[in-house]
Amino acid sequence: MATLYTQADSNIRKTWFLITVFLVFIIGLGWLLAKYFDSPSILYIAVFFSIFSSIGSYWWSDKLVLAMTHSQPIEEKDNQELFHIVENLCIASGLPMPRIYIMPEAQPNAFATGRDNKHSIVVVTAGLLQRLNKTEIEGVIAHELSHIKNKDILLQTVVVVLVGVVAILADFFLRMSMFGGLRSNDDDSKAGAIMLVLTLVAAILAPIAATLVQLAISRKREFLADASGALLTRYPEGLASALEKIATDPSPMRSANNSTAHLFISSPFKGKCAGNWLTKLFLTHPPVEQRIAALRGLKV
Repeated sequence: MATLYTQADSNIRKTWFLITVFLVFIIGLGWLLAKYFDSPSILYIAVFFSIFSSIGSYWWSDKLVLAMTHSQPIEEKDNQELFHIVENLCIASGLPMPRIYIMPEAQPNAFATGRDNKHSIVVVTAGLLQRLNKTEIEGVIAHELSHIKNKDILLQTVVVVLVGVVAILADFFLRMSMFGGLRSNDDDSKAGAIMLVLTLVAAILAPIAATLVQLAISRKREFLADASGALLTRYPEGLASALEKIATDPSPMRSANNSTAHLFISSPFKGKCAGNWLTKLFLTHPPVEQRIAALRGLKV
C-alpha cells in the first residue's frame, strides 16, 4: 500500500517507466512507417527523436513550462513575506529552498516544477498573492512543497513534454500514412494495408492514451499533496479555505494550456463540469468539493 513515505520512490520508478514506454512507442511507430514505406531512414529518425525528446524532457522540461506560463523569477527583496513563508515551510519539511517565480495572472493559482529537490521551483500567480491571506498562502505553498518532496514535480513536468511530443509525432505519422495511401501495385499489398491500418490506429489512439495517463497522474497526486501539505502546516483549514477561494474566483487565465493544466493546484480552466463518468475521466483535477471535504475530515 502506497503511503506518504513510499510515494517518492514510486514516482521515480514511474518517471523512468513512462520515459521507457515513450521510447518504445515512438520507435515502434517509426518501425511501422519504415516497413510500410520501405524506408529505414524513418526508423533512424524516430529513434533519434525519441531519445532526444526523452533526455530533453528530463533536463529542460521545467524551462519549457516556465516559458509557456510566462513566469518570472523574484528575489527576497521583491516579496519578503512570501520568501519567509516558503523558507519556514522548507525548514519544517527538510527541503532546500526552491527558486520562486511569479506568474503575471489575475487568477489565484500555483504550481511547482523542476527535476529534483535541489532544482525545484515554486510558481504563484499575482492573483494568489492579492486574494489569499497568509494562512491560505501557507496552505498552498505547503501543498506545492509536498509535490516537491514526493517527487511529483519530475513526473508531472516530464509528462508535459512527452504528451506534447506524442501528439505532434502522432499527427505527423498520421499525415504521412494518409499521404502515402494504399500501395495497391505492390506485390505484398495486403501486408502494406495491414501496416497502414496499424499505423493509423496507433497514431489516432496515442494522443488519447497519453492524455489519459497525464490526467490520471494529476488527479491521484493532488489528494496526496493535499494531505501532505496539511500535515506540514498542521492546519488543514488553511488549504481548504484557499481551495474555496481559488475555485470560486472568476478570473480567467490568459496562458491556460491543456498541456500544463495538470501542474496547477487547481484547474486553470473555469466553468462547471458535468458529473458523468466520461467527463470525470478527462478532468485534470479531482472535484474541489471532494478535496475540501477530505481536508476538513483530517485529524492532524
